[in-house]
Amino acid sequence: MSSRARLADIAVKAGVSEATVSRVLNGKPGVADETRQAVLTALDVLGFERPTRLRRRSAGLIGLVMPELINPIFPAFAQVIESALSQRGYTPVLCTQSPSGATEEEYVEMLLERGVSGIIFVSGLHADTGTDHGRYQSLVERNLPVVFVNGWLPGVEAPFISCDEYAAMELAVSHLVALGHKRIGFASGPERFTVVQRKLAGYRTTMKAQLGLTDADLDELVELSMFGVEGGHAAAQRLLDADVSAVVCGSDMMALGVIRAARQRGLDIPTGLSVVGYDDAPMMEFTDPPMTTVRQPVNAMALAAVQSLLEEVRGHTTPHTEFLFRPELVVRNTTGPHR
Repeated sequence: MSSRARLADIAVKAGVSEATVSRVLNGKPGVADETRQAVLTALDVLGFERPTRLRRRSAGLIGLVMPELINPIFPAFAQVIESALSQRGYTPVLCTQSPSGATEEEYVEMLLERGVSGIIFVSGLHADTGTDHGRYQSLVERNLPVVFVNGWLPGVEAPFISCDEYAAMELAVSHLVALGHKRIGFASGPERFTVVQRKLAGYRTTMKAQLGLTDADLDELVELSMFGVEGGHAAAQRLLDADVSAVVCGSDMMALGVIRAARQRGLDIPTGLSVVGYDDAPMMEFTDPPMTTVRQPVNAMALAAVQSLLEEVRGHTTPHTEFLFRPELVVRNTTGPHR
C-alpha cells in the first residue's frame, strides 16, 4: 500500500484531514490531544504499525480468560474488553480453552508467571458449582485483582458483573404468553452452572405466575442438555415429543439447534414452533429467520468489568459484590402467535 493511500485510510477512519494525520505521525505540534488520540486509535484499528516514537509502553498485562470462541458472544466480550484495556494503556492477554488445550488453571499459572496485573474471567469455572473454587480465593488472598463476568461466588471478595438471567427468562416467557403460547419448553445447559440455575428459576416462576402450572407440569417441559447447537438439537427432540409450541433457550447457539430439529420434523419457524434465544450474539439478526432473543448488554458489562479491575489494579477499593445488568428482549422473526 502506498504512503498516500495509508494516510487517506487513516484520515477517513479518524475523521480528520490527511494533513492532520501527517502531523500526528511526524510528531508535529498544533494537534489537539483528542484529535491525536483519534488518529492513533485509527492507526491501531487499521492494523498499521505506529512509528517508534509514538509507541507507548504498556502499563501492564491483563489476563482475559474465556471458555472458548466458537460461541460468538465470547468474541464480542473479548473485543470490547481488549479494546478498553488497550485504550487505557494495558496489554490484554487472551486465554481461551479447547478440549485438547490448556485448562483454565494452567492458563492462570501461565499468567501469574508472566506477572499480570490482574485477570478478568468471563463465564469461567467460577460459574460451575461442581468445581473447586478455592483457586479463586487463593488469587484474592495473594492480592491479585480479579473480576468475574457471569457467575457468582459467595465468599470471594471481588467484583462480579452479571446479566440478570432471572429477569431474562421473565421477558422471554412473558413475550410468548402474550402471543398465546401455553406449552413453552425450556432448553439450556447443565444445571450445575449458576447461570442455568438462575434462568431455570426465572422460567419456572414466570410460568407458574402467568399460566398457573405446577412443578410437575413444568418438569416435562424442561430439558437440560449440553451448551451449543448440538445440545439444543438434542433438547428440542424431547421437547417436541412433549408437544410444545414454543421453546425458550439458554443461548443463541442452543436456539439454532432447536430450529434445526424443528425443521427436520417439517415445522416452519415461527408458525410451527416459536423460539427465543439468549445473548443476542453477533449475526443473530441475520439468521433465517432473524432470531428473537434476549440481549446481554455486552458493552456495558465489559466496560464495567474493565473499570472495576483497573480500579483494583490502581489500589482503589471497589465494591466486592455482584453488579446485575438488565437484559433486553429483542423481538425478530422466530416468534409468532400460537396457532
